[in-house]
Amino acid sequence: MRAVVQRVSEAEVKVDDNIVGQIKKGFLVLLGIEPADESSDIEWLANKINALRVFSDENGLMNLSLNDIDGQVLVVSQFTLHASYKKGARPSFIKAAKPEQANQLYEDFCARLTAITGKKTEMGIFGADMKVSLINDGPVTIVMDTKNKE
Repeated sequence: MRAVVQRVSEAEVKVDDNIVGQIKKGFLVLLGIEPADESSDIEWLANKINALRVFSDENGLMNLSLNDIDGQVLVVSQFTLHASYKKGARPSFIKAAKPEQANQLYEDFCARLTAITGKKTEMGIFGADMKVSLINDGPVTIVMDTKNKE
């Protein structure tokens, strides 16, 4: 699993001009899933995101987690995070999981985040043409990959 985690002051996702997911302060997570991903990837990534201390404390230092600031999470499935662009100018997406597997893992990941945070995880609509808007706070953007746990 690969995630782009953005600290936001607000974010929303629309499908056909209808808001389907919306948050205030917290994380917008763009989530890419590959065929080798499984429940252990969900557990590791959800825990890392929940514990990530990138919100400012009273001294302006990044010391606070999502729970510390009572933040929210919006997760948007994004298969293009597994693009292969080694050859030519048109990326290949063969490294991304097939829709049936990816959708189930996406839903399981969001359910796990809800369980960990105690708050409903807002979601996009899997496979839909989505319009995502955000105000990136900082900006703070972190890329995480369960196959490369740096």
